[in-house]
Amino acid sequence: MEPSVIGLLVDSSSQIPNGLKERYDIEVVAIPVIMNGVEFLEGETIDADEFYRFFEDTVPYVSTSQPSPGQMLAAYQRLVDRGCDQILSVHVADSMSGTLNSARLAAEKIAVPVRLVDSGTASFGISCCVWDAAESIRNGADLETAAVVAEATAGRLQSVFILQALDFVIKGGRIAGEGLRLTGEIPVLRTRGDLVRQLGTGTDVDDLCDQMADAMHSDGAPIRAAVGIADVAGQPFADGLTKRLADRADVVDLVHYRIGPSVGALTGPGTAGGFWYPIKDS
Repeated sequence: MEPSVIGLLVDSSSQIPNGLKERYDIEVVAIPVIMNGVEFLEGETIDADEFYRFFEDTVPYVSTSQPSPGQMLAAYQRLVDRGCDQILSVHVADSMSGTLNSARLAAEKIAVPVRLVDSGTASFGISCCVWDAAESIRNGADLETAAVVAEATAGRLQSVFILQALDFVIKGGRIAGEGLRLTGEIPVLRTRGDLVRQLGTGTDVDDLCDQMADAMHSDGAPIRAAVGIADVAGQPFADGLTKRLADRADVVDLVHYRIGPSVGALTGPGTAGGFWYPIKDS
């Protein structure tokens, strides 16, 4: 009997870099992003640079939606057409989006088994989950084992980031968290799953980078870390965070990603930060 071929799917809110996507042949379904009443598809009809250009002259009206079941079904079919006979489908938290519901409806209509994974998070955290699952598949894991690996990674993920577009965030009520104080200074926010809390505030780049880097640890255990940037306004923070992490012995793997439209719709321009998690349970 021929071994099963497991296809991998994420939604575009994973912010998955092309290198990771191509390494594991990961299929991506686009998140719809509505800019001033016009719908775009992330990564297909709008990219990050085009998205942030909307903010140059005014604060646009921005919202997102979930992919339709038809979009999901078409993505699953592309995997089947490539020879996949099982699918691992990893998505933005069910508590944040209707994306998983669309995936459930599509999974009922495709003629191969689909295992859905609720990442419990958003942004590059989804990519971390599928990355570990893909590595497990390369090492011989079956579909269910790979799904369990993805879910275990989801349980260890944390992120930290700074927000510069405070007017945009406050106006939209887009981010709510424990004791959140968006009052002039740049806030440093930390997330675990869909829970957000504020670590501190500041105006100095070095101080804010120190706050983010100091948060990104797992009590000395080896971690995989990722640094993300929205646009050029976040570059000093991404550079500073990268430098601090690159010099640390506990950071075993350091990658970079772009904060694109579906996440930028929540955080706005100028955002920078990162994800991390212990490589093994500690």
